[in-house]
Amino acid sequence: MRIATHLAIALVLTIVTQIGGLTWLLSRCAPRWRLAVFAGLYGAASIAALWLAPLAGRVAMPCLGEAALRAPMVFCLLNRTYVTPDLAALLTDLSAEMTRHAPGTRTVMLDGGFPFIDGFPLLPHLSHDNGRQADLAFWYGDGTGALRSPLGYFAFEDGPTDCAPRWPSLRWNLAPLQPLWPDIPLNADLTRHATAWLLADPRTARIFLEPHLQARLGLDHPKLRFQGCAAARHDDHIHLDI
Repeated sequence: MRIATHLAIALVLTIVTQIGGLTWLLSRCAPRWRLAVFAGLYGAASIAALWLAPLAGRVAMPCLGEAALRAPMVFCLLNRTYVTPDLAALLTDLSAEMTRHAPGTRTVMLDGGFPFIDGFPLLPHLSHDNGRQADLAFWYGDGTGALRSPLGYFAFEDGPTDCAPRWPSLRWNLAPLQPLWPDIPLNADLTRHATAWLLADPRTARIFLEPHLQARLGLDHPKLRFQGCAAARHDDHIHLDI
């Protein structure tokens, strides 16, 4: 039972962080202070990933400081902010454009990808397995980086949909959570400008956004898609694919 428990923990850590499962199993070899050993091993492995990921064609997006582009710390701690250099360049250019358009604006990236291995799933996403996809938080309020939920996900901008309830589906409505989020208004100007700029850039392959938000923002482009009714809702973030 103990072995099965540790294997289950390692599996969950691998699913969530990619490298956490291996460090958990290695920490079990320590005679004492195993949680501290795990934390040390995981931290060391995460730092090593910053140096090794470029050998696999990935780079980590920034998390610290007051940069115009950064990811929430939780995603960095989980090693989920790695993207290809091409995508990193596009996101950097986007943040520069947003700063030019509205000084003081901050661009927030949510999930990107793991540091290693193309095809390794970044659950619960149906993609994000090769470093060429990233989720961007909407711009709220004054656009300086405030998020409506702690993770940037699941604070939905409600609107009409043609999707009927179905199973299986990742289209979670999470109705009990919605009253918990602060009432920060969507900054339609900044969100529209960023999305339109990305759509006009030849490096962008496609963007997922709910149809009601496409209409609300006045956006229409062949690269702008609906992700389908079986996938997660995309009226809490922008999915970008190069």
